[in-house]
Amino acid sequence: MSGLVDPQGRRIRKLRISLTESCNLHCFHCHREDALAAAPADWLSPEEIAAIVARLAAQGVDQVRLTGGEPTLRPDLHEIVARLGRLSLRRLGITSNGLLLGPLLPALQAAGLHNLNLSLDSLDPVRFERITGAGEQGRVLETLAQARELGLEVKLNVVLFRGINDDEALAFVELAERRGIVVRFLELMRIGPDHEQNRRYYVPAAETLARIRQAGVRLRALRRPTGATAFEYRTGGGGRIGFIASESRPFCATCSRLRLSAAGVLRSCLMREDGLSVRGLAAAEWPEAVARVLSWKPVLRPGHVDQPMVRIGG
Repeated sequence: MSGLVDPQGRRIRKLRISLTESCNLHCFHCHREDALAAAPADWLSPEEIAAIVARLAAQGVDQVRLTGGEPTLRPDLHEIVARLGRLSLRRLGITSNGLLLGPLLPALQAAGLHNLNLSLDSLDPVRFERITGAGEQGRVLETLAQARELGLEVKLNVVLFRGINDDEALAFVELAERRGIVVRFLELMRIGPDHEQNRRYYVPAAETLARIRQAGVRLRALRRPTGATAFEYRTGGGGRIGFIASESRPFCATCSRLRLSAAGVLRSCLMREDGLSVRGLAAAEWPEAVARVLSWKPVLRPGHVDQPMVRIGG
């Protein structure tokens, strides 16, 4: 079998690149003031990112997503997208909280950006501020509207927290129907040093799905492509919703991803802290290094990881 294939036979087609470990939100379940982020001087340059991705693309990776931290904090974001946009990628996307992204979208789309994953955990401004520490929810919704006007494919990622925003599931379903976007409900993962304390906020996907059905929403299951993180439904009102049930229904057995840190460490899994620096790696060393990282991909989901999410890239 050609291309990037791990010892379990899983074909690797996707790469998540963390451009920075910094973030302009202070979400209670994620942000850590004491987390030691890689300094800008340690970031991969646009040239280095493109060179690494080009090597992986030659081996079969054709879908790249830029993450963080918050990737719009990179002043050279446009150059990164432009360089990646010139490679033979089938999809080039970005995951963002949307606060700074709006003014950048036209130029990023012109440079080759295909799609956007936008994070928004509440449609209530007060709750949004409680969750994120920021009072700028309106800017996220403006970014959402602008992205749709530009014709970008948009997925809205929503983490539900018990007792905080778990009663908003129906409101997000209505948003999916009204705006023509995909809304995906994410389970709170056991990531970061506070993962045990945060378990009281965990809402399983099955509970959210049952709540939506009990409200009378008609759902039709959609086919789940191999390697997909979400299982999705079409609603009776024409919307599309999904569930990323990383805790209750892990998808490790079909995972098709590798991850690259802001400082150039190639990693096999969101839930593992080990990795191998590929920065400046000679071409002759590349095959052995990638094979080693592939050998670390787990078959069963690790229970937790103490490293903060901003250090890994969501």
